[in-house]
Amino acid sequence: MQPRLSAARHGKPGPGRPPVHSEAWSKVSVVLFDRQIVHLDRLSTSARAKRVKALNRAEIIRALIDGLIDSGMDIVGAGSEADLRAKVARRLGTRYR
Repeated sequence: MQPRLSAARHGKPGPGRPPVHSEAWSKVSVVLFDRQIVHLDRLSTSARAKRVKALNRAEIIRALIDGLIDSGMDIVGAGSEADLRAKVARRLGTRYR
């Protein structure tokens, strides 16, 4: 998989919206549950309602991943998605449902 660089780095503008990423990136597809999409959309909508800059789904997901990476949390011991979810919830001080 070849990471993409923003058009600005290539010296020529590309079609569509101007790039907003300052580092190499790759487009990936993941399956999310409907309840997760609803929650991501509610986060954006509530920010807009409060007249705060709303983050889109991708920005929220990238921030969550970077937060996990920056935390230094060791996720090697998580044997399943549910285990990882519980570990992250405990770290954030919330109870895993």
